[in-house]
Amino acid sequence: MLASHWFEQLVGVTAVSAWLALISVAALRLRRRWPEQREWSRKLVHIGAGPVILIAWGFGVDRLIAVPAAGAITLLAALNHRMRVLPAIEDVERRSYGTIAYGASITLLLLLWWPEHPTAVAAGVLVMAFGDGAAGLLGPLIPSPSWSVFGERRSLAGTASMGLASFTVLSLLASLADGPAPGASLIALIVVAVTVLEQWAFLGIDNFTVPMVAGWLWIRFT
Repeated sequence: MLASHWFEQLVGVTAVSAWLALISVAALRLRRRWPEQREWSRKLVHIGAGPVILIAWGFGVDRLIAVPAAGAITLLAALNHRMRVLPAIEDVERRSYGTIAYGASITLLLLLWWPEHPTAVAAGVLVMAFGDGAAGLLGPLIPSPSWSVFGERRSLAGTASMGLASFTVLSLLASLADGPAPGASLIALIVVAVTVLEQWAFLGIDNFTVPMVAGWLWIRFT
């Protein structure tokens, strides 16, 4: 029985590692193919990191593995931010600690609620991955009214993309939940909260506040 458990853990860790390796390789190739589009490779990593939580959930990865692994990845992200070993996952066009904050939020979500509340952890991670990712990609591409919040440009298209993607992700997650799941009104509340928080992105702080608030609201009102 114990051997079977650890075999399942090994398979889960292997699946997570393989996915992260695939995303990293894809980001590096994207950076080489379009070096002038620095944000693309970074956003690929940002979005691609989200499904890792679903893989870990599906394989039942233990807390004793998930939390240290997320912490180690956050530490590596901090080192990479300083040393630029893998520039494809860092945005060099503006000063931001978003990648570090993203890793820190995932680590804290796991520390607080894994594995007892996997849907809350997934809510925080996936809203950040797909909601903020959609805003960052579509906002600059779609002409729309824009404004500035603490020196960070925000647009109607980006904000709408954040809200729509977050609502879609949370609705799908609620349909997958085995236990209590939020209804449409709570999902709408979470979407409004994270969309407002995403407006304040000074130094990438939204990469921490958005996942944490999404996860906390999921727990608090479910």
